[in-house]
Amino acid sequence: MTLSDGRRPGNRGVAADHVSLRRNNLSVVLRHVRDLGPRSRARIAADTGLNKATVSSLVAELVERGLLREGPADSTRALGRPGQLVELDGSGVCGVGAEINVDYLAVAALDLAGDIVLEKRVPVDVAPLDPGTTLDRLADLVREAVAAVDARGGQLAGVTLAVPGLVEGDTGELKLAPNLGWGEVSVTQEMRSRLGEPSYGLHVDNEANLAALAEYSEIRKSDQVQDLVLLTGAVGVGGGMVTGGHLLRGGHGYSGEVGHMPVAPPGRTCGCGRTGCWETVVGLTALLHKATDRDDPVRDPSLDVEQRLAGITRRAEAGDARTLTALKDVGTWLGIGGAILVNILNPDVLVLGGYFAVLGPWLKEPLEKAIRDRVIAPDGGGCRVVRSDLGFAAAVRGGAQISLDQVFVDPTVIGRAEPGVAQ
Repeated sequence: MTLSDGRRPGNRGVAADHVSLRRNNLSVVLRHVRDLGPRSRARIAADTGLNKATVSSLVAELVERGLLREGPADSTRALGRPGQLVELDGSGVCGVGAEINVDYLAVAALDLAGDIVLEKRVPVDVAPLDPGTTLDRLADLVREAVAAVDARGGQLAGVTLAVPGLVEGDTGELKLAPNLGWGEVSVTQEMRSRLGEPSYGLHVDNEANLAALAEYSEIRKSDQVQDLVLLTGAVGVGGGMVTGGHLLRGGHGYSGEVGHMPVAPPGRTCGCGRTGCWETVVGLTALLHKATDRDDPVRDPSLDVEQRLAGITRRAEAGDARTLTALKDVGTWLGIGGAILVNILNPDVLVLGGYFAVLGPWLKEPLEKAIRDRVIAPDGGGCRVVRSDLGFAAAVRGGAQISLDQVFVDPTVIGRAEPGVAQ
């Protein structure tokens, strides 16, 4: 018996296997060029074990999809005719990351090569707002980013939303965001509805996890570290951990809530409703309570967070005693909790992100001292403390990267370029 299209029953499976194999090989070649830089077709074949004819066909398709492009001749070849290098393109393929935080909403669009298409952050006092109003405003920012991608004739790989709370690993749904005052919110579906049920993928992840991925990618440009801990601070404090080159999410996706480690004495109530949480002594709110009066402009949540921190920086640089005392106190507590994490995880690098990065010149020294004094391994277990170069942009950059990652897993999600259409 034959099928209606004339093929024998087993042939559908063979065809499907062939499609799957080619998709996998496209991914192998694209990731190889991304990770190792421009390569000739012959070099790609030698490195990957694929035959030269297959590599030539795969490269041609990736070029047609706008993911690779022809580069200069291979100057490293000593004998024979130099091969043509191929290099990562993707200038017309973009991912979008968007973030909800206590003090702001933000968005970024990056292309496949990591270049910024759009980046924007707006100050918003989110906590007093209901979730629907906040998501309305975030949807406006996402639409602005998508429009920027469309304006350059690009294809959108997807959108990833960063939230400061517990995100369920299997579903990507928000379970709790204490500093926002949110309980369970189906952020994915709420945003899909606001964006008109878009065709592109839309996902939700924890903001510290996304920031850690972005920081890891940034550091790996110049340092081949494998293990990293990011401490990102705003009103809340989050942690993202990369171990062996992979993000540590935990059994259900809830890892990284380091701000709720019970290390502080009972005192101010945390956003989670408990006392003694680490973020009650190292979060931005804790610093502002120590360093400023109630009516001080740097407490105004309607101002951009970096503008507010600039005010703190100016006072510290001017030697203001109250500011310096507050920074020393926060830095000491930052070191106590940081040393616990270094003892447990032994990272190569501990990155100070968020507001910790901005005020790093005053916070880094007590943190490093605590690591030397409190980490049992010699020389603090070899952990280095560095300040983030990405700062408050890390989570949206990480979200955009996650959106783009699916292109490297399956390059066929990006359509073939049409003649005369920019890609």
